[in-house]
Amino acid sequence: MKPFDYTVPRSVDEAVRAASAPNTRFIAGGTNLIDLMKIEVETPAHLVDLNPLAESDSTLRSVGDAPGGGLRVGALTPMSDVAWDPRVKERYPVLSQALLLGASGQLRNMASMGGNLLQRTRCPYFRDTAMPCNKREPGSGCSAIGGFNRSHAILGTSQHCIATHPSDLAVALVALDATIRVRTPGPAGSAADRTIAVADLHVLPGTHPERETVLRPGEMITAIEVPALSFARHSLYLKVRDRASYAFALASAAVAVNVANGTIRDARVALGGIGTKPWRSRSAERALIGKPAVAASFRAAANAALQGAVTHKDNAFKVELAKRTLVRALTEVVA
Repeated sequence: MKPFDYTVPRSVDEAVRAASAPNTRFIAGGTNLIDLMKIEVETPAHLVDLNPLAESDSTLRSVGDAPGGGLRVGALTPMSDVAWDPRVKERYPVLSQALLLGASGQLRNMASMGGNLLQRTRCPYFRDTAMPCNKREPGSGCSAIGGFNRSHAILGTSQHCIATHPSDLAVALVALDATIRVRTPGPAGSAADRTIAVADLHVLPGTHPERETVLRPGEMITAIEVPALSFARHSLYLKVRDRASYAFALASAAVAVNVANGTIRDARVALGGIGTKPWRSRSAERALIGKPAVAASFRAAANAALQGAVTHKDNAFKVELAKRTLVRALTEVVA
């Protein structure tokens, strides 16, 4: 690990001003950042510690009701606190399930909600500084395309990157139309707030896979807001992986379905483990709405969701795996 400077800000505005400096990173739970610093994939010159702010500003570490019946979660809230919150389990089971299927209990106790959204890919070539990686070193090449790519993405890829986005939480939030509140630094030490849809937070790799989110230098996620969605009570997160625990998704599905008199009135579908970003499938939703809640409708939605998938030599199995995962998730949620 390379040496770095360390700042403990006294306020959110002080934090965003400090983080505006070049080569500076926020640290909260540190469960992803510290790992990457140890292997020198991340080499920040300066860290801004957000943890003391959670003690002075309770809104940064809390779970509460939002206006209109939704949910507001402070960005520094540990994942485990949200996963076990009774309101989350009752009103948004897909969110609780996604959190509990991520990482381990010890990591969930440390990892923050905001940090989880910003975690970086687990692509082994990204984590190996001896191998070319456009995400780590722009213009060096993508080792995964010609290498071992069983775990890599089949949606949203480019000739420059096929790394899979790892977050389970982000997939559930995308399905729920969640937004994030961001504090952004302004001129002369000022700061302001802006709101970003979680679906718009992450960007496709295109020709610049080093650009992963729309966040600007110094911007800090302060809260996650989930809108009221009555049929979110009928939601599910299904994750398929190599091991029963502590493994990243090969394919996953976050679904919420509103069924009345056997007909699907509304639906939310997002996929994980197969995209370069959390993948909201509006084509699958369109294939479901107005159709009977039967297996044939679910298969049609799965086919729609995987249209345009681009596979490589080791990950073609993900097309069928993702389809079956979505069909099973839909079958279970309407049962």
